[in-house]
Amino acid sequence: MHRINFDLYLITGRHQTAGRPLKEVLVEALAGGVRAVQLREKDLPVRELLSLAFEIRELTLNKALLLINDRADVCLSVGADGVHLRSDSLPPSAVRKIIGPNKLIGASCHSLEEASFAEAEGADFITLGPIFFTPSKSKIGTPLGLVLFKSIVEKVKIPVFALGGIQLSHLPGVMEAGASGIALISAILTSPSVKETTRDFLTRIKSSKK
Repeated sequence: MHRINFDLYLITGRHQTAGRPLKEVLVEALAGGVRAVQLREKDLPVRELLSLAFEIRELTLNKALLLINDRADVCLSVGADGVHLRSDSLPPSAVRKIIGPNKLIGASCHSLEEASFAEAEGADFITLGPIFFTPSKSKIGTPLGLVLFKSIVEKVKIPVFALGGIQLSHLPGVMEAGASGIALISAILTSPSVKETTRDFLTRIKSSKK
């Protein structure tokens, strides 16, 4: 039984907030309806990450799920809802032994091989991309595109969140290709109207699912 009850997965990037404090942007996103946040600040030393995680946990408590990128120890320390693993992280089965059966495990994937591995290892959901070109994912390689994305989604049974360069205009095609939801970074974090942009994405996702 899947425990994924959100359509929009917001991934943080405190350097992509148009100069605004990350917490300020997250407050607006939560007000706009975000119900799942991944704290992904890979360049922070662990003590600073832990301090920020406590603050974000307080913001999201009873409002949204909070997953910590790659750090099971930080997840457990702040009482987060799960961990999101990189494609080169510990396998989900190993992380499950650390965090227990009740927390979520997400996994970043960029190919059918990685998606199949994540599913077999017990991930609850995956992000798959980049679907379209985006500077933040340019090192990963050529975007998957919707045809390849759809072919991968059809071969896994766990929820798949599309990631990478997704704008409002892309949503009908992305959802038709089988996405369970959308994972976003810059489309929300850089928006001058975070609350309204979040609502627009959620409204469009829901209408595309009908």
